[in-house]
Amino acid sequence: MKKEDCFYLGKVVKTHGLKGEVTLKIEADDPSAYLEMKHFFLEINKVLTPFFVEKITPNGDKFFVQVQDIKTIEQAQNLVGRVVYLPMEMLPKLSGKQFYFHEIVGFTVVDTEKGELGPVAEVLEYPTQAILQVMKGKKEILIPILDQVIQNVDREKKILQITAPEGLIDMYLQ
Repeated sequence: MKKEDCFYLGKVVKTHGLKGEVTLKIEADDPSAYLEMKHFFLEINKVLTPFFVEKITPNGDKFFVQVQDIKTIEQAQNLVGRVVYLPMEMLPKLSGKQFYFHEIVGFTVVDTEKGELGPVAEVLEYPTQAILQVMKGKKEILIPILDQVIQNVDREKKILQITAPEGLIDMYLQ
């Protein structure tokens, strides 16, 4: 399994108990969507290594997980701090205006007033705001990802319909 075929789910934050359980901090809108996972991957020496789940106990946005063949606190300690990945096919399907940042790269952005702007080159994640980086020719347009801005996501046609804040697009195209 390659890292580019996976998505970031969270991190092993600490051990739990004395019998080799670990605490996974799940960084997802709906952690319960992952309660049925049978395995996950951890990056060890730059290689994604599979770990098989024996038991999951949810606790808010954390899971207490018993992993196959990890039976002592010392073994579990070796997993602490490692990033947890799952294969892309395990991502829950989104609908409507919801989307994963990786899935809209390459989508054509169409503004309700200005028309077609260009493709999404990248989604820039800042601590306070995620931003669409759209390329109109050689000009960069940065558009905030907000509910009031995103109007529609057409996955079939790969079109992201937006209503940009007034004056935003003109500022980049002058």
